[in-house]
Order: sequence, then structure tokens, then C-alpha cells
Amino acid sequence: MNFQFKAGSIPLLVSMPHVGTDIPDDIAARMTPASVEKADTDWHLVRLYEFLGEMGASTLSARWSRYVIDLNRPPENTNLYPGQDTTGLCPLDTFHRQPLYPDGGAPDEAEVQRRLLQYWRPYHDQLRAELDRLLSIHGKVVLWDAHSIASVVPRFFEGKLPDLNFGTADGASCAPGLTEAIVSHAHAQQRYTVAVNGRFKGGHITRHYGKPDARVHAIQLEMCQSTYMNESAPFAYRPDLADQVQGLLRQMTQAAADWVRA
Repeated sequence: MNFQFKAGSIPLLVSMPHVGTDIPDDIAARMTPASVEKADTDWHLVRLYEFLGEMGASTLSARWSRYVIDLNRPPENTNLYPGQDTTGLCPLDTFHRQPLYPDGGAPDEAEVQRRLLQYWRPYHDQLRAELDRLLSIHGKVVLWDAHSIASVVPRFFEGKLPDLNFGTADGASCAPGLTEAIVSHAHAQQRYTVAVNGRFKGGHITRHYGKPDARVHAIQLEMCQSTYMNESAPFAYRPDLADQVQGLLRQMTQAAADWVRA
């Protein structure tokens, strides 16, 4: 299986495209030791969002590491942030510029297309199918794309990121009322810093599927991993931290569910 999926009963689907840690043996054999640590994984999000089952939300989470193929990049591999450095559809290096392949070993176009068909397409087919199922039942749906990242990654941004980074493609991927319903909870607390459409405006999933006119409202949350875990290997989950932010996540996802059912 290329992903883990659980169908829910409410019009909320939470996607976790970067939680995967598996690398197929044939690909791993061609990669450098830098691939073993998988430092760029969105660690522990399934555990952090475990309350979604009680809410009745649908969940979709990746099995394969983003080093195999990045499920949150467009299949054409266009840069979602023109003029800024990003990793690609089949990343060639880590966030810290460590090569993932030896010289001459990067996947060619045929290999990229194979990975698209075998690993990228099944996730997106399931995502689309679940959105359509929820639409047929409820008439509209919220897609929440869940991510996390190390709080300091000099390659992509200066200094420390805000703790909670919401992206709505500058307002194009969801109704303003949904953004307000969610982000108002983030602004009401003092523990975490917040940004909306700052460094992270939403990746391919948010931008491609978020179509308010078609009754699909998408929002991305990119969290600093320092809010719930240790950011250095072995990347341990920190219940003392996670319990704090988990309550806020519950409030915000519940706000999304309440908004879409209103």
C-alpha cells in the first residue's frame, strides 16, 4: 500500500503527504548515506493529529519518504515559489544541501515518470476520490494539509520560522471565513507565533485542490517541529510539548469542521 487512509463521516479531510519514511529497496540502493536519516520528514504528525479519529475526520497519510517523490509538488515539477530555492519533485539533495545521489546517479526523466505513476499518482487519486465522496454527502468540504518542518533551515529562510504557518494561496484556496474561523484560535493564544501566507502559502495540494467555487476549501498548516518534538536526531516526540499544541490543533480543526457544516 502506498498510503494509509481512513474514511471519516464529517466534511473534513486531513492530508499528511510528508510523514512517510519508507524508501523502496531498489531506490535506496542507489542513494547516498544522507538518505538514511530522513531528516526532512514531517515527523510524528499522525500521532500529533490522533484526535481526528474521534472527530470523525478522514485522514490520508503517506508511506513513502519525500526523498522518493514529493507528493506536495506538481507533476510538472514547476517551482511553486518562483525565484526562491526549493527542493524538487524527486529531490536531489536534503534541506541542508547534502546530495541524495552520487555523481551521475540522479533519476532520469524515465525514472521520474515511473515514480509519478507508481508512488505519486495513487496518493492523489485517493485524495481526489475522498474529496468527491465527501462532496457528494455534504455538499462542501475542507481539505487540511498538515506539515511540519525544522524551525531553522537557512537554505530556505532567515532566522527562525513562526511556529504556525498557515497558507491559503494568498486567499485563493479557501473562503476568507474559513481562514478567520481557524486562525482566530491561533491568534487568541500567546504561546505560539503565527503567520498567514508568509513564507508558506500552500503547496501543490492546497493550490490544486482548493477551489472554493467548486465547494472545496483547502488550507495548509506548516508547524515548527520545535512545538512538539526534538529537532535533532533521533527526532523524539515530546509529549510535554505536544500536549500543549495538540489542544490548539483540536480547536482549529474543529473550527474548520464547524465552519463547513454551518
